[in-house]
Amino acid sequence: MKNRYRLALPAVAILAGSAGAGQALANEVNVYSARHYDSDEALYQAFTEETGIEVNVLEGDSDQLLERIQREGVASPADVMITVDAGRLWRAEQEGIFQGIESEVLAERLPEAMRHPDGQWFGFSQRARALFYNPETVDESELASYEDLADPRFEGQVCIRSSNNIYNQSLLASLIAHHGEEQAEAWAQGMVNNFARDPEGGDTDQIKGVASGQCDIAVANHYYYVRLLKSDDAADREIAEKVEIFFPNQDDRGTHVNVGGAGVVEGAPNRENAIQFLEFLASDEAQEIFAAGNYEFPVVEGVEKDEVLESWGDFKKDELNVSELGEHNPEAIRIFDRAGWR
Repeated sequence: MKNRYRLALPAVAILAGSAGAGQALANEVNVYSARHYDSDEALYQAFTEETGIEVNVLEGDSDQLLERIQREGVASPADVMITVDAGRLWRAEQEGIFQGIESEVLAERLPEAMRHPDGQWFGFSQRARALFYNPETVDESELASYEDLADPRFEGQVCIRSSNNIYNQSLLASLIAHHGEEQAEAWAQGMVNNFARDPEGGDTDQIKGVASGQCDIAVANHYYYVRLLKSDDAADREIAEKVEIFFPNQDDRGTHVNVGGAGVVEGAPNRENAIQFLEFLASDEAQEIFAAGNYEFPVVEGVEKDEVLESWGDFKKDELNVSELGEHNPEAIRIFDRAGWR
């Protein structure tokens, strides 16, 4: 990989050493990435070794990258944008960041639910929004679905993040897609009634809330739990050992999953290289690297997973097309506001 920069650095020439504003070089691809995992370095190097195409990377959070591409306009050197959560991918799509592409490789390798219907973007890793519970106060037989968390029997027992969190927005968007707005709003209101505390902190804090006894059940993405389990800090491992993971909705549609994904940027100066890069992300080799960096589930079936994820065995995943999570995002935000979920 030739160049790697973070937006937190002082302003410098964009992807210094690359062709620059809208000017293509035949042997490079410019990637704007909201992923910040060291393992991605191996991903870029593997792509270069296989294709001879150099990868230039600019890192920042999703909003920073979106703003940067918009500000650069037609002069942008960006070929690919990578970010996490279908809600963020949808927002980029709405801002005209992506162009639709056709790829037989991606159509064959990626499940239909992980592909935007018009090829605007594609999901390359999966993140399950699971339940975590205290086995000393909650019997697993009491748990079944996300919908059940809004039942009055769980009053004062649930920890979950604020409504401005994109993961929760996408979870509610999935409920809108499956049940309609009226039932989704009733669920959101029931959840607010069952909060053990006002929403605060990140997903790890929700799991810690269960371990400390502040709540009996929490909602969080699975990999936050794996990070605690595999931490070098004994205190983190102790927290993880006090809680159990549960994958909801196994008797119906399956557990809600979201994605880390990417698309080819509109006006990409190295379009063919960009498509080749996305196709590489769907290879077995890249899937292992892409998912392993954050203990996520590979999208391609049969690819080796982290040992902890393997130990959980197979579970049913919701096959709702992830593009619908973005489409229902605006209504999800309005429902959260009406329900008083802050």
